[in-house]
Amino acid sequence: MERFELYSSLLKPEWAPPSWIIGPVWSVLYIGIFITFGMVFVKTWQKQIPFVVALPFILNLLFNFAFGPIQFWLRINLLASVDILLVLLTLIWSMAAIFSRYPWITYAQIPYLLWVSFASVVQLTITRMNWSRG
Repeated sequence: MERFELYSSLLKPEWAPPSWIIGPVWSVLYIGIFITFGMVFVKTWQKQIPFVVALPFILNLLFNFAFGPIQFWLRINLLASVDILLVLLTLIWSMAAIFSRYPWITYAQIPYLLWVSFASVVQLTITRMNWSRG
């Protein structure tokens, strides 16, 4: 089953976004993520910021990229809920970690933060609504 078909087959709250909007939203967000996270990684490689500042950015990417396989290949809603919360927490951590050095990176992450916050609530609701379905 294709990922959009799987998403469509889940019980969801009425306010959940339609499957056709998720791809375009993430495409726009990934442009911002590429630019801002890329800057952090370049500055870390150039030794202008310590690795500990880049760590939450690395973890955020790992958790972000893990969500799709967990949700759509493994089809484990509970684990996907834990993962999306880890995406949210590492995003907040990364925004706080970089703020004193490059506040614009923190500000540029606000759309990502808003979307991941919303996606977290959606995923937690989907998990609850589909709990008895397996």
